[in-house]
Parts: sequence; C-alpha cells; structure tokens
Amino acid sequence: MSDSAGTTLTERSQHALQDDFLRAAVKFTTERLRGRKTDSTNDLGNWEEWRERGKQIRAHTIAHLDYYLDQFTTQVERAGGKVHFAKDGAEAVAIALEIAQQKNAQSVVKSKSMVSEELHINHHFGEHGIECIETDLGEYIVQLAHEMPSHIIIPAIHMNRHQIAELFSSESGEQLSSETSVLAGFARRKLREKFMQADIGMTGCNFAIAESGSVVLFSNEGNGRMVTTLPKTHIVMMGMERIIPTWEDLEVMANLLPRSATGQKLTVYLSAMTGPRRQMELDGAEDMHIIILDNGRSNQLGSPEFQEILHCIRCGACLNVCPVYRHIGGHAYGSVYPGPIGAVLTPLLNPEDEQIQELSYASSLCGACYDACPVKIPLHDMLVHLRRKKVEAGRTSRWERLAFRGFAAAFGSSKRYRLAMNTARALQKVTVKDGSRMSGFLDMAPLIKGWHEHRALPYSEGKSFRDSWQDLQQELRSAPAQGSPADGSKEGEK
Repeated sequence: MSDSAGTTLTERSQHALQDDFLRAAVKFTTERLRGRKTDSTNDLGNWEEWRERGKQIRAHTIAHLDYYLDQFTTQVERAGGKVHFAKDGAEAVAIALEIAQQKNAQSVVKSKSMVSEELHINHHFGEHGIECIETDLGEYIVQLAHEMPSHIIIPAIHMNRHQIAELFSSESGEQLSSETSVLAGFARRKLREKFMQADIGMTGCNFAIAESGSVVLFSNEGNGRMVTTLPKTHIVMMGMERIIPTWEDLEVMANLLPRSATGQKLTVYLSAMTGPRRQMELDGAEDMHIIILDNGRSNQLGSPEFQEILHCIRCGACLNVCPVYRHIGGHAYGSVYPGPIGAVLTPLLNPEDEQIQELSYASSLCGACYDACPVKIPLHDMLVHLRRKKVEAGRTSRWERLAFRGFAAAFGSSKRYRLAMNTARALQKVTVKDGSRMSGFLDMAPLIKGWHEHRALPYSEGKSFRDSWQDLQQELRSAPAQGSPADGSKEGEK
C-alpha cells in the first residue's frame, strides 16, 4: 500500500481496509511479535519491576534534560566529535547538507534512523545530487518502493517476498526468484558496493550516554557497523530526548528495548561509538558529527499532559497490540511514526496542521498500548487530551458538535435519558435488520454512517435493564414472604 493513498485519515483507512493482504500480513506479524515478547519477558522475570525502573530512568533524564545534554556535548567534544543543535527540521537538514558539501560527498549510506525519516533527509540530499541509500533491508525495500516505513522496527511489514522480488528485479535489470535466499543475496551484493563507495555514513541513535559522550546503536543486520566504520565521515541524527545518564542505565534499556520490540533477549549487534577514530585504531570514521534535533520536542517539556511522550524508546510494542494499527497498517497514519505513538507524537510535533490532529482519533482508547509500553507511557490518556485540545480549538465538525450537545442534553437528566433510550429502542425496529446489520436508513446520518460500515449493531430484545429491574422488584413485593404458607393459613395449623 502506498502512503499516498488518500489525503485524510479516513480515506487512507478506507483504502487499507480493502487490502486483505495488508491486514493479514500485519495481523500475522504483530501476533508473532507479541508472542515472542511474552516469552522473553517471562524468561527475564520481574518484568513490571524492569518497566518501573525504565520509567524512572526516562522520567529523571527528561526532567533534567538540559543538564544531560550539556554533559553529553562536553564529553563528545572531549572525544573529538562535533555537536550541532538544530531547532527544527530545516536547520537540521541544512547542517547535514553543509557537512556533506564540505566533504564533497556524492554518496551517503544510512542505517535505520527515524529522525532522518522525520526530516525526509533522503529527498533533500537527492535534490542536491547526493545519493542517499538505506542499508537496513526493510528500509531499502520501502525506499525502492518510494514509500514510508509501515512499522517502526519492521518497515516492510506490509509486503510479501513476491512484491519484493519485483522491486529487486526492476533494480537489478534481471528477473530474480522470490526465494528469500536469492533476494537477500542480491541486497547483500548491492549494498556492499554502496558501503565501499560511500563518502558519508549516517545513523540514528538509540541511546546517547551522557557520562561518556557515546552513541549506542541496536541492530540485527550488521549494517550499522558498516555504516559507522567504512565511510570517513559519520553523521548521527539524534532526537534531543534520546539521552540516558550512565552505562548502568543502558543495561536496563538493553533488556527493555529488544524484548519489547522483537522478543529478543539481546539484539544481534549493540554498537557504541565514542568520538571519531583515534590513533592506532584500525577502523571507524575520521570525522564524527552529531546533529541533535528539537523540532517541537522541547515544547512538551513542563507539560503535565505530554512530557512523558519524550520517554519513548521507539520499540514499536504499542503498534503490535493496537487494534487500529492491526487493521489499517502504518501508511494509513500518513506519518513517519505510525500506531499509538504516532497518533500522539505526530500531532504534538505538528500542532498547526489540522489534518494531522485527526490522528488522535485513530484509537479505540483500550489502553493496550500502556500495558505494552516498556516505560509505561500513558498514550491512551494523551490521546484523550489531544482530542480535548481539538474540541477546545473548535476544530471539530458541525455534526460532531451537534451530536455531543444532544448527548449532553440526554444524559444530563434522568427523564431525558429514559426518553432517549426508549426512543432508540423503538427506532431499532426499522434501523436494524436480521439482528446484525443496519438498513440504508442510517446511511443518511453522517456520524453513524462511518461507524456502521465496518461494525454490526446488535438488536436489543425486550425491555431495558431499568424496566426489567422494576418488574423484578414488583414481583418480589407481591410474592409471599419466605417461610409463609402459600394459602395464607397460620403457621402450625393442620
């Protein structure tokens, strides 16, 4: 599915709901990830205690973010690296382009980086004649398909090997088999050439260690090692919140992140880089630049409702349990960050974009995301706060405002409530057919039409609970007292 299939959340969701393969693939993979997570967290033991420790680390760090950013910067510069702060995406792109132009770079290889996706860095580099190649296999696939990632940790979750074979065949100029070994072999050969030719390696940053100025990457494919050791220049794209204070804290995160993301006890590669290559070292970049991005993140600091969004460690666990994501996949969100985390983070980073604000409604508010989150971010509460802000700003439709005024009027009085329920019970006789599906009558109601297209309205038989309760009370009052003779004769009479 292309991320361009529709301009609104509703249009993109409708497109996704008609894609049976997409829904089956997303459901299959997310269920496997949930199962693996359960097994690995059970093996670790005391999972709730680990979650609480992770929450404490993130809360402490974000509460003292200025201190740890300053400490991190000092340590990076002491190790020979350079730190650049960017207030927004445009400034971060400009810094990266300036570095590339200073190096006369023609080619950039990247390991997986959500921040660079947020900035659309590949597009901007391409406009300046600089080739920017994704080297994570899933990212490479969606790059060839001209799509955004569909999942935070599994970018090509929505595609099968036959579709991938078509992409790789087009890229190679020859017909390739859909066997996974053949496809992996092609990607390995192709990307190896890119690694050897690249002038710059670009990575994200899973965690930055303030006490040492180190950048830590988690990966399963080894491409992160290639990106950071072969090119002469290494650029790190880092969200300002990715700091943790100490290496001891990293031990906690190294247990929480892989188990929550893929169900692994450890990722295959855990790489830590402290500054550029030193004398006598055999590999590593000669020049290291770390671009620390704000882009709306600092606006959440001090917010009682939203500061905890900066605790996120980008594991993707909330996506794997979300019933909405499971049905529509990642592209329907129209954002680099899909799922529950995207439904909160994207509107916060883009507060003036009215279309993006509708993402807060892409949730059932079931709270499964909170239970899955390794650092206990209350995403469901944040979604409610975002909806409230949208209502207070007057960004809701006229029909929605009218509907909720009616709702408030009906539920504000017990008499009006009973009248509304009795009226609804009478109306269902002409609006519900066969006990399951609505008739075309409801298609005329704007708010209800969208609801019932993918849901069935149950038929309510008989009386309301209140009426049934009153009847029961009447029966009890009219029934003989327990132990009294049924014929009314006095006890003991023969």
